[in-house]
Amino acid sequence: MSDTILDDQLIETPNLRRRALLPTWIKVFIWIFFLFGAIAPIALVMGVLGSSFLISFYGYETNAPLSVLGLFLIAVFAFKGAVSYGLWTEKDWGVNAARIDGLLGIIICVIGMLTEIAQFSSASNFSLRLELIPLIFYYLKMTQISDEWSRRREQI
Repeated sequence: MSDTILDDQLIETPNLRRRALLPTWIKVFIWIFFLFGAIAPIALVMGVLGSSFLISFYGYETNAPLSVLGLFLIAVFAFKGAVSYGLWTEKDWGVNAARIDGLLGIIICVIGMLTEIAQFSSASNFSLRLELIPLIFYYLKMTQISDEWSRRREQI
């Protein structure tokens, strides 16, 4: 007789993968941000070599990778690449890093919109950054699955 309690538990919980908690749209963005993470060191090397490299994200844009803005955007790309790695490989820290990533993205977008208003001194030049919409849903989804993410670690 080969039936054991352990066999019954494995049959009752067929899908323990943390990755299964992530909706398809987040999985698509994970792969996009893997690419962003790979581009970050390339942009940095090009800046060191004196080449210009267009970097644009969250409404910020620069052609100078070694400028303050350029280094900031490269750091954002690298962080997003690391978060993508953490989520895809189901690391313990992955979902918490994703929550920080979502919150920072929201803050960066809002600051960019407010800066744009301050530069033009008029609310008529206000533009809503559409990146905010998926960022808000991303942050909410990561918050929603964080407890289950932790539990699945304990079960495996």
